[in-house]
Amino acid sequence: MSKAVPDNHRNQDGDICHKHGATPIGTLRKIYGQGFAAGYPPTDRLSEALPYLNETSLSQLRRDYKTGHLDHKITNASG
Repeated sequence: MSKAVPDNHRNQDGDICHKHGATPIGTLRKIYGQGFAAGYPPTDRLSEALPYLNETSLSQLRRDYKTGHLDHKITNASG
């Protein structure tokens, strides 16, 4: 039996996808390491992988989004 995802996580994931969905997986790997979104090519976008991310990758994204650090980290990794 799978665990239900709390509504606040669903809402937060939707917000992350809306704001950062176009971010390439390769950029996020510069931030979180090569294990982020394992199995996805670096050219795929976050919006494609987000529904399938493992708990480790999701928790990293959620933490940085919640603390307001995700924008800054993506900007630095993109440049």
